[in-house]
Amino acid sequence: MTSPLDVTPRGQFRRLSVLIAVNLVDMIGFMIVLPLLPFYALHLHATPETVGRLIASFSVAQLVAAPLWGRLSDRYGRRPALLIGLFASAMAYVVFGFADSIWLLFASRIVQGAGGGTTGVAQAYVADTVTPKDRARALGWLSAATAAGVMVGPALGSLAAHLGRAAPGLIAAALCVVNLGFAWGWLPESRVSGVDAARPRRPLWQPAWETLRHPLAPVARLIWIYAVGLFAFSAMTSVLALYLGAEFGLNERTIGYVFLYVGILGFVMRSLLLGPIVDRLGENRAMRLGTILLVLGLALYPLPPTLLLLALVIPLVPIGTALLFPATTSLMSRHSDPAELGTTMGVAQTFAGIARVFAPLAATSAFQRLGHGWPFYLAGMCVALVGVMTFRIGHAPPRPVTAAASGEVGAA
Repeated sequence: MTSPLDVTPRGQFRRLSVLIAVNLVDMIGFMIVLPLLPFYALHLHATPETVGRLIASFSVAQLVAAPLWGRLSDRYGRRPALLIGLFASAMAYVVFGFADSIWLLFASRIVQGAGGGTTGVAQAYVADTVTPKDRARALGWLSAATAAGVMVGPALGSLAAHLGRAAPGLIAAALCVVNLGFAWGWLPESRVSGVDAARPRRPLWQPAWETLRHPLAPVARLIWIYAVGLFAFSAMTSVLALYLGAEFGLNERTIGYVFLYVGILGFVMRSLLLGPIVDRLGENRAMRLGTILLVLGLALYPLPPTLLLLALVIPLVPIGTALLFPATTSLMSRHSDPAELGTTMGVAQTFAGIARVFAPLAATSAFQRLGHGWPFYLAGMCVALVGVMTFRIGHAPPRPVTAAASGEVGAA
């Protein structure tokens, strides 16, 4: 399949803008329903353990779906995978809105998790359409849209709840339908295929297995750096409210200001500052600097005795992750086989999903059994261990570039 892409800078900017908008609206919809899920389940007489299983079902579905979406996008294109994922999310939100039993809530979460497995496809779309030197900047904009959605979604969900029990789910579904329309009309196929389309494909789970068997291979190293960094960040965020409540007396009425502060820092960093920093340092150095800042932030988090001093430490973590994750993802795309780029991104999201499942369990256990500061120390140690790998990642080898990424017309 050859895609007739507009390869001018204006055309590339339009495609990236639409993808960022799609990602933003998708995350707003996700965060509209997520904070309400426990209340909906308790209303249906679920136990707290059942609520935990509901939350985990999303991650399990995402784990299974991410490599499948990546493989399908490599074979049939990024656009169909993204469109189907948006449609699945819309259906899941409708079911959520009208769910009158626990099994329907489970169905909603599983379908939503499967539709949400297209994160790697979106990253592959960026890699297809943006030149290598600008990928980290573009991926930073994509993650900035996610951060903005995390800030807006919960407030919109609370407001929608005043309109009735079904309103939040229906509003989230409506946002997905609008997203689907924009993507259908304005998001062309990005993957330009040639001889790679006829290349024999490896078994679907082989790349994940090779990442486990050969963790020091270039792509495998980057996947491990990405996954462990996300494990540490997820561990920190899962106990942050518990820590601030226990140490500084914050509660549900005041904790939101801390998350807003963190969200603003991440959004500004990823949307405005990441590009110039990567331009100056390069992706490898940006990844290393992000790792160092994340380790320092996690190690220093439990030390300030006042909130004012903690406010000076907090920026280290969002700044570190804003450098680490987009730079690592960009390097991953450059070291990967172009014919299996979507598969590689899907495997990375699978490992990231595993990290998101186990991080809260480990962090809350350490918080309860070892002490309030231990989740931060253990997370920092994990990042420090894989951080050694960041200094052993060389420059990406030369690789074929599609017409859309290079700006050369007619390469297909």
